[in-house]
Amino acid sequence: MPGKSSANENSTLVKHDIALMKPHRSIPRTLARHIPLCSAVVLAFVSTLSLPAAPAESKVKPTAAIQHYNLGADKVAIKGYDPVGYFTQNAAVKGKKEFSSQYRGVTYLFSSDANKKLFTAAPEKYVPTYGGWCATAMAKGEKVEIDPTNFKVTNGRLFLFFKAFYANAIKDWNKDEPGQTAKADANWKKISGE
Repeated sequence: MPGKSSANENSTLVKHDIALMKPHRSIPRTLARHIPLCSAVVLAFVSTLSLPAAPAESKVKPTAAIQHYNLGADKVAIKGYDPVGYFTQNAAVKGKKEFSSQYRGVTYLFSSDANKKLFTAAPEKYVPTYGGWCATAMAKGEKVEIDPTNFKVTNGRLFLFFKAFYANAIKDWNKDEPGQTAKADANWKKISGE
C-alpha cells in the first residue's frame, strides 16, 4: 500500500526534522568555549583603532639602540644635565630629579617644569647626537665619555665633547665640522642602527 508507506515516511521525516530543530544541550557549552576566542578577536580589533596621541613620555617605546647610549646605571642621559638648556640658554644647566621625563627608555632631567614641557612636546629636537657620546670620537668610530659642559649646538643638533686638562675634543671637531659630522653620523648609524 503505497499510501500508507508514504504517510509513514512523511511522519518519520517530520519527526526527524522536528528533532533537529529542538534545542541541543551542548549549545551553551559550545558558546562558552568560543566566547574567550570571540573576546580575543574583538580586543585585537579594538586595539587597532586610532586613539588620541599620548604625551611623548608614554607613546614612544624604548629603542633597541639604548644599549649603545652613554647612560649611567640609572639610565639618566647627559650625566643629569638639562638637554633643553643647551638650546634655550646656550648653557650646560644641571637638571633636577623632580623635573624628569622618559623618552625611548632614557631618563632626562630638566632645570624647570617649562623645560620639561618643551622637551615632551618635541623630544627629538633636544636629544643629544650619537647617544650622548663625544662627537669627535664618534667621527673615529669610538665611544668616549663627555664633559657635559663641553658642547656645541649646530643646525639644531646638540653635540657633546670630551674634555680633560690635556685635551679638548671640540677643537678637533671645529677644524672640519662638516667632515667630522658626516663621519660621526655614518659611524653612529653602524653602531646603533639610528
